[in-house]
Amino acid sequence: MTRKQKRGALIGGGVATLAVALILVLFALKDSVVFFHTPSDIVEKGVPAGQRIRLGGLVENGSVVHEGTTIKFKVTDTLKDIPVTFTGVLPDLFREGQGVVAEGVLDGDGGFKADSVLAKHDENYMPRDVAKALEEKGVKLGSGAHHPAALKTSETP
Repeated sequence: MTRKQKRGALIGGGVATLAVALILVLFALKDSVVFFHTPSDIVEKGVPAGQRIRLGGLVENGSVVHEGTTIKFKVTDTLKDIPVTFTGVLPDLFREGQGVVAEGVLDGDGGFKADSVLAKHDENYMPRDVAKALEEKGVKLGSGAHHPAALKTSETP
């Protein structure tokens, strides 16, 4: 084998090794690439308990309960809802009927134990991914929008 052939074989082997490594990394990260899952996605995909995920949707009206430093609320996409438990300090802009993304793990009872909660910045902003996922589920967004499943209290439109 000549020097040129050895060099070509070495370069080809390096490229093949990098390609295999890239494929393995992408395969391992395929579920982690998603920014968040809506409650309907979690039910449809059958996400197993104990898996770390991000849950996104609207905070259901009338669902927020404060028990000391523990806060319980429901996140909904107007089709399904998931009860969330969070211990700590919520963002100042967290409130019912607004977009939220919670990071944590699913428990065995169909609930979600969050260790961080992100809320939107102001009344006109919702993260693009949250808005897109909600629109795909048939939720009307914008001023004057009424979300019956998110408004499960006695409020009227």
